[in-house]
Amino acid sequence: MNVKGFSFVYPMLMSLTIFGGSLEFVTVSMLLSSFAPLQTFILTLMIQARHLFYGISMLEKYKNTGWKKIYLIFGMCDESFSINYSTDVPEDVDKGWFMFWVTFLNHMYWFTGSTIGGLVGSLFTFNTEGLSFVMTAMFVVIFLDQWLKEKQHISSLIGVFASLICLMIFGSDNFMIPTMICIIVTLSLLRKPIGDKEDSV
Repeated sequence: MNVKGFSFVYPMLMSLTIFGGSLEFVTVSMLLSSFAPLQTFILTLMIQARHLFYGISMLEKYKNTGWKKIYLIFGMCDESFSINYSTDVPEDVDKGWFMFWVTFLNHMYWFTGSTIGGLVGSLFTFNTEGLSFVMTAMFVVIFLDQWLKEKQHISSLIGVFASLICLMIFGSDNFMIPTMICIIVTLSLLRKPIGDKEDSV
C-alpha cells in the first residue's frame, strides 16, 4: 500500500474489515483499477472460496456459541481455522470463548501488523522470496495432525483424491475451485454415512 501511494489509514481500516490476507493484497490493485463490482465479487469469491470448505468443517464446532458465532464466522481465516479446528479444548474451558479469543487475537495481530507496516513499511526492505511456502507448510501440518487424530480417514481421502483428479483435469492454474466444489458436494452427500461410520469406530 505504501509503495502504491496509499496512506497507512487504508491498510489499517482494511485489516479491520477484510480479514483475509490474500484478498487484502489483491484489493490494492482493485482500488487502482476502474469500478467493476461484478468482477470484484467473482474475484473475491475465487480467492476466498476455501472458506466454504472451512465453514462446512466448523458447523459442529460453532454450534451453541450464541452471539459469538457471528464474529467467529467473520474471523475465520486460515490461522483461526487451523487452531480452532485442530485444538482439543479442555473440558473445563468454554469452547465458544476459546474460539472467540483465538479469532479475536488473530484479528488484532493482523490489524496491528498491518497498521505498523503502513506506518513504517517504507523504512525496511528485505527479500521475501520463498516466503509463500509458509502457507503450504501450514496446511500440510494441519492435514497430518488431523490424519493422526481421525478414527477413520474417509473425509481426508476424499480431499486428497478430489484434489488429484481435479488437478489432472483442470491443470494447476484452475483446479482449486473445482476441487472445493467437488469436496463440498461429496462431503455433503456423504455426511451422514461418514458420521455414522465414525460413531461406530
